[in-house]
Amino acid sequence: MTMGLDALTAALPAYATDIRLNLGSTLGASTLTPTQTWGTALASAVAARNPVVLREIAAEALGHLGPEGVEAAKGAAAIMAMTNIYYRAKHLLDDERYASMPARLRMQIVARPGVDKGDFKLWCLAVSTINDCDVCVRSHEKTLRDKGFTPEQVHEALRIAAVVHAAAVTLDAEAALA
Repeated sequence: MTMGLDALTAALPAYATDIRLNLGSTLGASTLTPTQTWGTALASAVAARNPVVLREIAAEALGHLGPEGVEAAKGAAAIMAMTNIYYRAKHLLDDERYASMPARLRMQIVARPGVDKGDFKLWCLAVSTINDCDVCVRSHEKTLRDKGFTPEQVHEALRIAAVVHAAAVTLDAEAALA
């Protein structure tokens, strides 16, 4: 583990030992490529919204992703912040009139993310999981499977999203109680 991940795990309180250990195992020993791992972690950190988690994961991710990959991971989180809300709401309305209406929302980054499109979709899946958009989770998982990603790779991205989110929730709770 390098400094960013070390600093993040050190920031977690004693009751979050499981989260600390899981950060090490999901990010330090992932079966995904380093680009997939750290792009998933960074996009998840943006979605999880905790400044400490974001800062420390971003510091570590830069060495694995480079500037273009960092921008793409942040872009995945940004575009999902919009589309997850939109598609989740359309699904919740459960009215065919809304289903047939076009989104008319710009989503150019999805077509040209600046990184491998499969990796970008993996990052979108992780963010959609954190944002609780079942429509988007299913759509991204299907796209990934169609691109040749295995269930194990999808599962690994879900694990990373869960642990990064848990670290953010824990540090948010500690900040609120301080």
